[in-house]
Amino acid sequence: MPNLIVKLYSVFFKYQQKHLLQTLSVSSLTDQKPTNSFGVSSRPHESIAASNPSFTDGVATKDIHVDPISSLSLRIFLPDTAITSPLPSTHDYGGYLPPPGTFHRKLPVMLQFHGGGFVSGSNESVGNDAFCRRIAKLCDVIVVAVGYRLAPETKYPGAFEDGFKVLNWLAKQANLAACGRLDSQSHIFDSFGASMVEPWLAAHGDPSRCVLLGVSSGANIADYLARRAVEAGKLLDPVKVVAQVLMFPFFIGSTPTHSEVKLANSYFYDKAMCKLAWKLFLPKEQFSLDHPAANPLTAGGQPPLKHMPPTLTIVAEHDFMRDRAISYSEELRKVNVDAPVLDYKDTVHEFATLDVLLHTPQARVCAEDVTIWVKKYISLKGHEFSY
Repeated sequence: MPNLIVKLYSVFFKYQQKHLLQTLSVSSLTDQKPTNSFGVSSRPHESIAASNPSFTDGVATKDIHVDPISSLSLRIFLPDTAITSPLPSTHDYGGYLPPPGTFHRKLPVMLQFHGGGFVSGSNESVGNDAFCRRIAKLCDVIVVAVGYRLAPETKYPGAFEDGFKVLNWLAKQANLAACGRLDSQSHIFDSFGASMVEPWLAAHGDPSRCVLLGVSSGANIADYLARRAVEAGKLLDPVKVVAQVLMFPFFIGSTPTHSEVKLANSYFYDKAMCKLAWKLFLPKEQFSLDHPAANPLTAGGQPPLKHMPPTLTIVAEHDFMRDRAISYSEELRKVNVDAPVLDYKDTVHEFATLDVLLHTPQARVCAEDVTIWVKKYISLKGHEFSY
């Protein structure tokens, strides 16, 4: 069983989250305005970690706003292993491209989607920042944490569309960077690299080794993107999704699973809270627990599962959503997709990503296990390139 500290924090978390969900439900019923297309990507109660372009504990971060017509934002996590030339004494990599003729490493790119039931959470939160730093260091990847628009201000498919927009943006970045390498005097770059090209990705990103990682509701977004990437095919070149990691996916369905009955009042997110979150996320006329966004096993899902990328699923013993995630993984294995499940004992929903649990042994082991599996699909010899 979870220890006393986890149980106490779960009570506090559920009280806070239920209050938020109820407040948002009331406001969405009384607000007659149309859906906010600009949206919000964080809540006032979130504790935010500031970005830091210096390599603190081996990782530098920066925030960029990639869509002028919405609140969609990104936080980029760059591990210092990407840098092969000595840095200035300040150790501040800033926003610049490496000097011509220097050597640097090309690292895989991981798109990360935070949890929060589609209604809360942030790519800049203290917990998400710490988790992404850990993954960037362990996996030796550039993590791009996506600040997608939250519900109910932005209903489905807003958050999913934001994810696909980032996937297309990543492809555009790679193509613009290639143009810059062909013509070092190209106007694509200005002195700060801020006009069109994101310099950290241009210098160090290898989108042909792209991994999707989603936490809770973020896992639903990641799985949707994996399907869209399969359908898009070469239209996303040079981006290639080589694997995805679904951590405690926010799956549900109208026919209860064993865990949804046994653990209906589980720690942190219980079934009643989950249903309310889905009511806030889905448009009223589309609400169904078997909506394709909620239930990945809904009949007629496209594309065929046999085309899905390798998929690692993380589940927790005391999470009511665990059984449906396991069932989805089983369906993937039936069509020969590499789709293992890692089941952690005495753990709760989001045990590896919540700020108060990040330093537990289970959270550390989970991150290490994810790293071992991901590296099977991102390993590549000859990482150094001359710019």
